[in-house]
Amino acid sequence: MTRTFNWKLVFKTMGVLTLLEAQFMLIPTFAAWWYHEADLGAWIVSSAITWLTSWWSLLAGRHAERRVGEREGYVIVASVWVVYSLFGMLPFWLSGALPDLTDAWYETMAGFTTTGSTVFTDVAAQSHSILLWRSLMQWIGGMGIIVLSVAILPMFGLGGMQLYSAEVTGVNYEKLSPRIADTAKHMWVTYILLTLAEGALLWWFGMGKFDAICHSMATISTGGFATHNDSVIGFGPAIQWIILLFMLLSGINFTQIIYALRGRPQRLWQDEETRWYVGACIVAGALLSIGLLVHTHLLSSIRIGFFTAVATITSTGFVAADYMLWPPVLWVLVLLLMFTGGASGSTSGGMKWVRIAIFAKSALAEIKRRIHPNAVVPVRFNGLTMREQTTSNIVAFMFFYVMIIGLATLWFCGCGIGFDESLGIAVSMIGNVGVSIGQWGSSGCYAAMPAAAKWAATFVMLIGRLEIFTVLLLFSRSLWKK
Repeated sequence: MTRTFNWKLVFKTMGVLTLLEAQFMLIPTFAAWWYHEADLGAWIVSSAITWLTSWWSLLAGRHAERRVGEREGYVIVASVWVVYSLFGMLPFWLSGALPDLTDAWYETMAGFTTTGSTVFTDVAAQSHSILLWRSLMQWIGGMGIIVLSVAILPMFGLGGMQLYSAEVTGVNYEKLSPRIADTAKHMWVTYILLTLAEGALLWWFGMGKFDAICHSMATISTGGFATHNDSVIGFGPAIQWIILLFMLLSGINFTQIIYALRGRPQRLWQDEETRWYVGACIVAGALLSIGLLVHTHLLSSIRIGFFTAVATITSTGFVAADYMLWPPVLWVLVLLLMFTGGASGSTSGGMKWVRIAIFAKSALAEIKRRIHPNAVVPVRFNGLTMREQTTSNIVAFMFFYVMIIGLATLWFCGCGIGFDESLGIAVSMIGNVGVSIGQWGSSGCYAAMPAAAKWAATFVMLIGRLEIFTVLLLFSRSLWKK
């Protein structure tokens, strides 16, 4: 028997979440007032619309049953990114910063999904409030809107386990405490502390206070929105090394970071995924550094090589040098790194190293089984034997990941974009990287992309941010019959 869908609960939850967004909008509104900027009126109107709509949604969901099933969880998680982007685009559109609705939607979705690609041709010319909102959107989306809300929803009589399991990335997730709300709070406290620590260091080493705030939020969220047209190329080596360090930290599973802060740093090296991830950053950074030795001196090649490797693997997308000026073989390496991502449970995009590691081990185990047909060759990760269901999940994820890249590439080619660039955009969007190869390359500016390609790109961003299954399940007939 099909259970009735709990629409009232969806409205109530969305009301709580949009109320949170309205509160976040007050921060750039204050910035517009503080800097005496002309877009203050647009911020007041945007905040008011979001606030009023949130209360209407709360009223529509009053007396809702406290029953969050799988269907409600997936609908809420998938739709909240769309709803947040609909309201989040209002300041861009109403202020005239992005008068075209397509561009306003693209910029907002790129922010909340932490993709970090932009349609602003002159970022530096934007107001403080607009620049702050771009960074704030990434910061909200980095840890996850739902993970934030799970820490607050219990106050409204709403459960959060179904939402958390649908939102948290990776093959599995680990709770830091019996109550899921406490786990979310621990993650957000760590997230805030890392943001403050990086901001303080950036300011200490010479970056302006405003730029330090924006770049710290963009780094910890692995979003990559910068306040300057040349990303972080114009900043000195010390600033780039600090950003590199915090990008590397943001690509680690936040659970492992929390354990390390609690006095158990050995957890970082004991975690096999962390070793794969850090090892990949070291190898890729070394390869890029060696390739750059023909263009620059040793210290610069090491800094730029490792910065590019970490920025690409973690899907942050910051740029320390225009890599489109490098030999083409290095472009290919950058493109391959876009597939990877950081660790599960981090703010980065991509496939995640737990999937890559288990997939690689499964492939090697299959070769051994071919040689020794009667042998039992288990696939182990972190000392545990992987269940067949886990391996099947990873294979399915890889299949859909590659299939979506293929379909997106086909669509972009149909929009008049060259094959190399279409492939680069598809890989970049689903991995939430932002930068690509070819015309858009390391600039990450997609203003010239056709409107049809921009709308498709935002959909691919959303699929990548929610790691495919959350979105695809909404189109499954069996889910709605369950």
